[in-house]
Amino acid sequence: MDRTAPVDTVSERDKTVLRRLAERLAAIAALPVQGERAALWRRLNDLDPVKPMVWINEIPWHEMDVDGELQPEADHPWARGVEVELRRTLYQWEHMPGDMVIEPKIYSPLSIHDSGFGLEEVADRVWVDARGVASRRFHPQIRDERDLKKIKTPVVTYDAAASERMYQVMLDIFGGILDVERQGVPGVWFAPWDQMVTWWGVQEVFVDLIERPELVHAAMDRLVDAHLSRLDQWERLGLLSLNDRNIRVGSGGYGYTSELPRSGFDPGHVRAVDLWGCATAQIFVGVSPEMHEEFALRYERRWLERFGLAYYGCCEPLHHKIHILRSIPNLRKISISPWADVETAVRETDGDYVLSYKPNPAVLAADEWNPEAVRRSLREELAKMRGCAVEVIMKDISTVRYEPQRLWEWAKIAAEETERAAAA
Repeated sequence: MDRTAPVDTVSERDKTVLRRLAERLAAIAALPVQGERAALWRRLNDLDPVKPMVWINEIPWHEMDVDGELQPEADHPWARGVEVELRRTLYQWEHMPGDMVIEPKIYSPLSIHDSGFGLEEVADRVWVDARGVASRRFHPQIRDERDLKKIKTPVVTYDAAASERMYQVMLDIFGGILDVERQGVPGVWFAPWDQMVTWWGVQEVFVDLIERPELVHAAMDRLVDAHLSRLDQWERLGLLSLNDRNIRVGSGGYGYTSELPRSGFDPGHVRAVDLWGCATAQIFVGVSPEMHEEFALRYERRWLERFGLAYYGCCEPLHHKIHILRSIPNLRKISISPWADVETAVRETDGDYVLSYKPNPAVLAADEWNPEAVRRSLREELAKMRGCAVEVIMKDISTVRYEPQRLWEWAKIAAEETERAAAA
């Protein structure tokens, strides 16, 4: 969202555009189905099996416009950014809602800055598509022990005055229509290996797992220490916000649960233990469980043990690593990616976790759209997970071939098949 222009210069015309969209959102948020769905998500995340819940994310929005529904009208850069998000939410509700939940609120972000980790990605890029997806070849910046000093501990700063200005602007625009709620850091995507591989190089780091394991361990220790220091600063400054609501957790769905926040919760000072945490090591897709434990999980546990509940994984197949994931304190959800074996995952989890099942988005990119095959595949996979707590997350959608109706129909099929699975 562009915040380069002062937010207090939003024109009355732009405010009218935003208010009109907010009124539509508020009307939808008032529907009884919102509370009903929130209750179902809460039960799911509490391991009380209900129907498999459906959510769609990571949508190719540049391919989705129909009849100008997504075309912004505001002129101010910040207002335009807010408008785009509102229009996308309304569009998704209209065409492909799944089990999305809309609450009668809008978030006013706190102005938080940090100094970063000292290293930025240096890579050769070949741009692939209009979304900015690129093929990259990383230039290694960590070659020996001396380079570990390049990994810095972020210094967090909070601009209370800027945060208050933003809040007052949003209150002026949305007050009386939506609840305007201040929001800090509602959890964070913790993927230290996603960072490390961009600084080290893909081939180089895999060789060093074998040839220079001590160097790899020293680097991971330093990086995780830096992450934990940043978390400590967020907590100390009161910059964390709850995510037990219609906020995405990890690479899955919503965080509704009756188990958060934890005992001793102070609304004025949210702790990490009051939140969902997440972690993933996607680059370890071909690494053995033993090496995954040694080089990833032993460090990720240091992060995840700070949180009340945990989500693990993203695109990497984890069906053969459930036994090591069981060591994660408060683990509640495990990603079951398109490359995972569902039957093995069901057997190994044995009902102890929510299965965050990810259908393959390639079905939406095929030369010919085949809804019958989509329905058949989803029905078969849901049958394998019968009796489990399941969320069905369609994500990583690179393209729908500029036929947004494909995703609309997928959502309709998913709704029908999850209801059918629940009734079976």
